[in-house]
Amino acid sequence: MIEIRNKQIRIDGKPVLIMAGEVHYFRLEKRDWQDRLDKLKAAGMNAVASYIPWLCHEPQEGALDLDGTVRSELDVGGFIDLCRENGLYFIARPGPFIMAEMKNEGIPYWVCEKHPELAPVTWDGRPVSTSTIDYMAPSFLEQTRKWYAAVMPLLAARLHGRGGNVIGVQLDNEIGMLSWVSNSPDLTDGVLDDFAGWLKREYDAETLERRYPFSLARPEGRNLAIRKPQESYAAELRCDLGYYMRGRFARYVAELRRYAEEFGVTGVPFLVNIHGTGHGRGLTYPIGISQLYEAYTQAPGYLSGSDLYFGDLTMDNFQDLYIINGFMDAVHLPDQPLASLEFNCGDGNFGETYGGRTDPSAIDFKTRMCIAQGNRLINFYLFCGGRNYRLDWSPGDGNDRIAFTGERHGFAAPVDPEGRLNYTYPRMARVNRTVMAAADKLAAMEEERDAVAFAFIPDYYMTEYSYPGSERMRRIAGNLEANRVGAWEIMGRAMLLAGYRFGAVDVQNRPLDPQETPVIALPSAAYMHERVQRKLADYMRAGGNILLYGEVPLYDMEGRPCSLLAEALGVRPLGSRSGGERYYLSLCADGWAAPRPEVRSHYAQLFDAGDAVPLMRVYGTDEVCAFEASAGRGKAIVFAHAYRCDIALFRTALERLGAPASLVHDCPDHGIFMTSTANREGERFIHLLNLDGFDKQFCLYERGTKLLDGRRIELAAKEGVMLPLNVACRGGVKVVHATAEIARMSADSLTFRLTQAEDVIVLETARTVISDADYIVESGGGMQRIVSRKNAKADDRLTVHFR
Repeated sequence: MIEIRNKQIRIDGKPVLIMAGEVHYFRLEKRDWQDRLDKLKAAGMNAVASYIPWLCHEPQEGALDLDGTVRSELDVGGFIDLCRENGLYFIARPGPFIMAEMKNEGIPYWVCEKHPELAPVTWDGRPVSTSTIDYMAPSFLEQTRKWYAAVMPLLAARLHGRGGNVIGVQLDNEIGMLSWVSNSPDLTDGVLDDFAGWLKREYDAETLERRYPFSLARPEGRNLAIRKPQESYAAELRCDLGYYMRGRFARYVAELRRYAEEFGVTGVPFLVNIHGTGHGRGLTYPIGISQLYEAYTQAPGYLSGSDLYFGDLTMDNFQDLYIINGFMDAVHLPDQPLASLEFNCGDGNFGETYGGRTDPSAIDFKTRMCIAQGNRLINFYLFCGGRNYRLDWSPGDGNDRIAFTGERHGFAAPVDPEGRLNYTYPRMARVNRTVMAAADKLAAMEEERDAVAFAFIPDYYMTEYSYPGSERMRRIAGNLEANRVGAWEIMGRAMLLAGYRFGAVDVQNRPLDPQETPVIALPSAAYMHERVQRKLADYMRAGGNILLYGEVPLYDMEGRPCSLLAEALGVRPLGSRSGGERYYLSLCADGWAAPRPEVRSHYAQLFDAGDAVPLMRVYGTDEVCAFEASAGRGKAIVFAHAYRCDIALFRTALERLGAPASLVHDCPDHGIFMTSTANREGERFIHLLNLDGFDKQFCLYERGTKLLDGRRIELAAKEGVMLPLNVACRGGVKVVHATAEIARMSADSLTFRLTQAEDVIVLETARTVISDADYIVESGGGMQRIVSRKNAKADDRLTVHFR
């Protein structure tokens, strides 16, 4: 039985971590399947995931091959069974869309040829530039149901709980991504008929007439007005189209689930993957959350999963991964855990140019951060490469293969198409084995957090569609995008470097309780819903505190004047100043923020501060652009300007709001990511990443007290560690604390990965530690202190035996 409960994945009642690797059986010779599974198991993984491509299994209508009759590598049932024989779970990804560089995104050619009406049109009536189709078109749903009728019984017979190993089924793939990246909303006649019905249900007739100066009942004029909107209603259309598409995607997912259940797939989670990372950053990833959160929160039984394509995790982007994990969690149902369905691994050489090359630390760091934040499922994508075979018929498209990447596919994967291991494999295997050594602990642990949460406003990321000819749409979307980036780059990064551990809160859709969330770090733009502004004002009056970075909103999300939040703060906006070619806008600290050096900026929002305490002023005019203000029983500190990543400034601001960082270090060079996890039994791990290319020495402090008996530790360049605190191991042994991380547990021994020139491991046990030349045993106070004689840089493995 597979359950999603208490932010855990439970299999037969036990919390588990799923560490999977994506293996495309259809891109491998059948004789190579076992070799790739052996390499996957050696890398510490316990599951396999794979797309099941409709294009391959039904290249011609009705010519289904799911058992390898035509091509032996298409024996999907045989592959799943081989995974089971190897003790591996299986995650099925049967589309209908799969992407994966497949032709038509994995949809058979004949579907589009038979149903030309599926090809959407978009702005100005233009055909779309991608291979997307109208998801909810009756003819597409009819063909998709037939595909599910063929593939789902095969999966149903192999479900966990029925003697099989299938533990999850993904519905479609990256829904809405193609229309977003091409700014091409589906505006076919059928969609616009449905959209008109939605508008009539959403608004009364008087409101509709005020919003849209055209008749919804006249399709020809209505469709033209939507495809080529006028400025008078462009902002309203941007919002309504986004809301409608969210609901449409949710209906599509529900329909796919209905088909899957109709054909026997029940009792396992249905997975929905979220797109959005790009160019090594996560700044646009919440667009995918915004598009799809209604789809995977519409009912129990769904599990969302991220698609993470970051490359290296560095000082430039580490806060992106941390924040997007928080945003995912913020919109989840209470039981839903974090997961990642495409966790990019490999060397980054996607174009075989050697122009992209990831460090071995990349997959290690991303794995460690995601596990620390509560990811219960990670699918390493792509674990191994393969080959794109030629289709049995010729589409005449230049290569006639199933994919557009050429003959070889997945050449950047840790295991290349020929089965060779690249340089990223050992580090990936090491971190997986480390995680799995403590999997029973980590599977039920939650991140420990300070008294602050990062605010998530989903509609701030509803910027996927913007009519190219609309200045109103462009102005609103541009302001939202600029303030999103600034808050992550400055406030988010500063908070993490100051040692803060924080989740996120959906301030748009969820209640705000100062008892549960004492402080909110609020990325804010010039636009914000009236209801959200009012909610934030009420939150402060009830005793909540806000750290705002960006702009105090002056408008609602459709551009109408709305300054409820400013009024609650008792300030009056006076305009703004921007730096230019010959004007070097500079800011001077005031109040408790002083003394600080004057800082060059490019933007500042100006205020009559009233009774608020000024914190920043514009040089030469003394205009206030940052302040601290009271509102009821709460207060806000507002930085309404672009600023540098001043760690001390943001730390002081949060402390003044009542949120000190509890877990800190004393390394002056920064560049350390740090958080901690714990379970109900009080077992804990401290997770540390050195994001830089040089070693760092520091002490750890928790609420002012030194940890690890005050021992100064060294964290090597580009290294991560997971240090145990009060972790109960097998055989009556507890690791009280250690500078080494647990690598393996057994009844009579503990193996550690050493990290120091002289590691210290403190154990609590009534058992006798067997003497060994590799370590010194010091006893006292009911504790056994193990001092390693090995230098970690020479030999990083130490096994302690007991009797």
